[in-house]
Amino acid sequence: MDHKEHIAIFTTASLPWLTGTAVNPLFRAAYLYKEGDRNVTLVIPWLSLKDQKIVYPNNVTFESPLEQEKYIRKWLEERIGFASGFSIKFYPGKFSRDKRSILAVGDISEIIPDEDADIAVLEEPEHLTWYHHGKRWKTKFKLVVGIIHTNYLEYVKREKNGQLQAFLLKYLNNWVVGIYCHKVIRLSAATQDYPDSIVCNVHGVNPKFLEIGKKKREQQQSGDNAFTKGAYFIGKMIWSKGYKELLQLLQDHQKELAALELDLFGSGEDSDEVQKTAEKLEMTVRVHPGRDHADDLFHDFKLFLNPSTTDVVCTTTAEALAMGKIVVCADHCSNEFFKQFPNCWTYNNHKEFVELTLKALSEDPAQPTDAQRHDLSWEAATERFLKAIDLHKPSGRKLLSRSTSNYMSTSLNLQQTVEDASAYVHHVASGFEISRRLFGAIPHSLQPDEELRKEMGFANTDSK
Repeated sequence: MDHKEHIAIFTTASLPWLTGTAVNPLFRAAYLYKEGDRNVTLVIPWLSLKDQKIVYPNNVTFESPLEQEKYIRKWLEERIGFASGFSIKFYPGKFSRDKRSILAVGDISEIIPDEDADIAVLEEPEHLTWYHHGKRWKTKFKLVVGIIHTNYLEYVKREKNGQLQAFLLKYLNNWVVGIYCHKVIRLSAATQDYPDSIVCNVHGVNPKFLEIGKKKREQQQSGDNAFTKGAYFIGKMIWSKGYKELLQLLQDHQKELAALELDLFGSGEDSDEVQKTAEKLEMTVRVHPGRDHADDLFHDFKLFLNPSTTDVVCTTTAEALAMGKIVVCADHCSNEFFKQFPNCWTYNNHKEFVELTLKALSEDPAQPTDAQRHDLSWEAATERFLKAIDLHKPSGRKLLSRSTSNYMSTSLNLQQTVEDASAYVHHVASGFEISRRLFGAIPHSLQPDEELRKEMGFANTDSK
């Protein structure tokens, strides 16, 4: 009997934390499994109760990984409309308050048995490998694919000594991604560049948004007024998520945009300041708490204004296009994928923003074709992903062979020898508490502590 190829998707977050690296890998696992050609395992972090209380919203916590898995599967099935049989496994993690991120504890590659170690997908590979100490990913797996979600350089530039930190982080990221990944996919050109990487949006939208868009198209075709509301923006309410740019545009062009009524939806650290700034404008800008973008409340809005340039690929822009709305957004590399859609209108300056906004208020959105709607779907995103890593052909691709040793190859290829030596240096450095702490690792995260071992059901405190 032929071995059925296995894909293991490792990611840095999990529901109920509704962040991109929790949601998108979950959809990826479901749609890769739906294809039926391969076995799929999603590997996600397990947090102890004290960290869950910090990270997960609305006081949602779990007593066991099994309880959390049931929650995740229920959430997913409600959105995709079918039960998916991919596996879910947990690795021990801890929440880093200063990085606002979950970091892995121990060698998480061990979660996948050697006999199933065919393909590893590392969602945020730099994040997953900064402090990795264990078997080299390229040794463990035949093919390792890194998907770059986040432009960490832009985040650290906002911190103290940001330019220096960004300079050092750029080289650290290049180092670990080069050591551990065979292929690298960047969701857009807004991310850090990596040698031999490709730019491809391998994300889709929740099917619910496409269903909303389908109903709106049917309303338009029957002559009904499908969009009865004006303009809105939705996103986490922090200045860096587009609110600063949007409110500045409104302030500078209040007279030209006097007819515009805008609703802002979001919750976040800057909510009070956004509210105060909006109230100073001599135009109608209403500020509301955050809501689910699929809520009925949003269906009738015609125009989505999104001036943000900090996202790598903006999920809410994709969702608005899927719902059949006009989107006015910046002509920026993060929006390159969306330019193919007739309802995506991009601007280069303030004048164009005003012109496009007024035009959108007076026109109906175009009716997207079935092909355009498909390009936004997770089915299309899965096709793009498989093509990007040469697994789209029916016969599959011949997988790369595993290395013959963990670190020091006897290969005569100089580049391979240098890479092996580099991997050895990282392995040694990541094995000492002092060097780990120097580079920002969570204290005592080389192995899971007793609390994590107990919660994850490890046999005893000496087992990995």
